[in-house]
Amino acid sequence: MHYYIGLPEWRHPQWYATRPANPLNLYAQHFSTIEGNSSFYALPSADNLAAWRDSVPAHFRFCFKFPRTISHDAQLRHCGAELREFLNRLVPLQDRTGLLWLQMGPQFSARNLPDLAAFVAQLPADFHYGIEVRHRDFFRKDENSAAFHRLLAAQGINRVMFDTRTLFAHPAEDEATRDALRKKPRFPLQVVATGAYPMVRFISPMQINLAEQALDQWAAKICQWISEQRTPYVFFHTPDIREAPQLAQRFADKVAALNPELQALTLWDAPPEQDTLPL
Repeated sequence: MHYYIGLPEWRHPQWYATRPANPLNLYAQHFSTIEGNSSFYALPSADNLAAWRDSVPAHFRFCFKFPRTISHDAQLRHCGAELREFLNRLVPLQDRTGLLWLQMGPQFSARNLPDLAAFVAQLPADFHYGIEVRHRDFFRKDENSAAFHRLLAAQGINRVMFDTRTLFAHPAEDEATRDALRKKPRFPLQVVATGAYPMVRFISPMQINLAEQALDQWAAKICQWISEQRTPYVFFHTPDIREAPQLAQRFADKVAALNPELQALTLWDAPPEQDTLPL
């Protein structure tokens, strides 16, 4: 794979015209990766992991988020048992795993870099890793940010970039957008690849056509990273996730236009507008 493209979930009540028997299998016929956000709240069971493995092709990659017990509760300290349990649980899906990524809370600042250094030093080389930070210390072009990037580059860990620019540039009054504006971080975007697998999370406004310029920028950057022999991961969000597949398709078309060797994205049949069947 030159790059992996996916969404934050594989099912949505308004994505499919009819209820699929195996929504993950259908999703994996069109996308090549998925954000494994559920592992932040609870570890997947062995039965679920086996079912997921059987539902996807060999090239598909799961990007699981580290549990909050490690990133938020323990703040990366004294969590060896939790780390071993998390990694051991994922062994059955090891060859289907892309990035394991930490999403740190807003209280995790530059003063916590020694804790991060100690934590990543104990990570086994069996997986690839990424980290998303949400403290302003890491979004200034100063020594704190530079030290953070040096640490990641030394360990081959990828900085996870969350692009919320167009969401905040076009606020709306619908409840999904208001909720996203409350919860999503608003920091200057730092575009930097500190490892071989840069990871981008992109959220647009509800009107996805407002994201065209930003999608053009990211398409060019993804092609640049590919030319540098990196393998990017790109995930697409909208405030209610409903239009996320179409947003991803627009992006993939732009990448394919810049590099014809890269295949454009196809989608399942679009549902009728009134379809609200639960999955």
